Amino acid sequence: MNEYVGAIHMHSNFSDGSGDAGEIAEIANEVGLDFIVLTDHNTLRALQEGFEGFYGKTFMLVGCEINDKENKNHYIALGINETFSTRLPAKDYVKRVKKAGGIGFLAHPHEKRNSMKEHPPYPWTEWDTEDFTGIEIWNHMSEWMENLTEQNKYQSFLHPLKTIIAPPIETLELWDKLSLKRKVIGIGGIDAHAHKVNVLGFVEVEVFPYKVLFKSIRTHILTDRNFVNEQNPESITTTKEIILNSLRDGNCFVSNYYHGDATGFRFIASKGRHNYQMGETAPFEKGLKLKVYLPGHKGTIKIIKNGVCVSVMENHQSIFEVDEPGVYRVEVYIGDKAWIFSNHIRIESKKN
Repeated sequence: MNEYVGAIHMHSNFSDGSGDAGEIAEIANEVGLDFIVLTDHNTLRALQEGFEGFYGKTFMLVGCEINDKENKNHYIALGINETFSTRLPAKDYVKRVKKAGGIGFLAHPHEKRNSMKEHPPYPWTEWDTEDFTGIEIWNHMSEWMENLTEQNKYQSFLHPLKTIIAPPIETLELWDKLSLKRKVIGIGGIDAHAHKVNVLGFVEVEVFPYKVLFKSIRTHILTDRNFVNEQNPESITTTKEIILNSLRDGNCFVSNYYHGDATGFRFIASKGRHNYQMGETAPFEKGLKLKVYLPGHKGTIKIIKNGVCVSVMENHQSIFEVDEPGVYRVEVYIGDKAWIFSNHIRIESKKN
């Protein structure tokens, strides 16, 4: 499988970010990302004005982040050519994105930040829908804001990557619960804006530059196809299709680059010559094993089955014999810091 590493969920000056869309993509290319996903609020101007495409080796895919009239229920919508009214209930624009052939993810669904009154939380509240593709299980900016206190605020501003510990437990529990019924994909987001703040009345400082956040939460996709790095309509369409299909199918995982480059991580279900990767369904049979491989160094590998941890191992790899059907995923920690979160592999009884 080919592995491509990207950053999802960021804003340009087409909405409430400070950077030009093209300049953001150039920064991602400097950092070495294979792709980024731009998600300005309620607009696809970057798409309409031709910013989608390759910038060096980095492909920028343009989506948008839709919200309702109360500025809640933020929805990362990808693969659509028009956005939808903020006057619609959330379940309606979720349905319209799906009907238009797009995919979508609930952004920071359990956001609870309360450290700054001028920046209230934007949680997901309309749970009576099943038309979404997945959930943003880890959002850098949300976690940073929620961890902010009067005591650590200066340290947090100076070192924004150090304060990111792990995804919200509530989000992971809900993700596992929903995944018992159907495939629900987990992605990671940085929610980058690169806000410029006036300090001391005359010095303007860029808070959390794009370049910094590109080194935090990443989403890795796995595919048997290759990016075609050419700036023409055909290669742009092909590359966009590869990214969207990998995210739609759950052939992906989330990592925190600050704790190590997770490129090369693999989680498969294996029996003989048959291998099943994240996002796929494997038939339950005797001898089926889950195999986990870590790149670089040891970590604490946790096998999660139907939302419950069933195995913990400190090693470069782990092999777990499957004793019954279920929905399985992997978490990897370095010390007490979360590093990698896989998508699920479904293991189902063979149909007669």
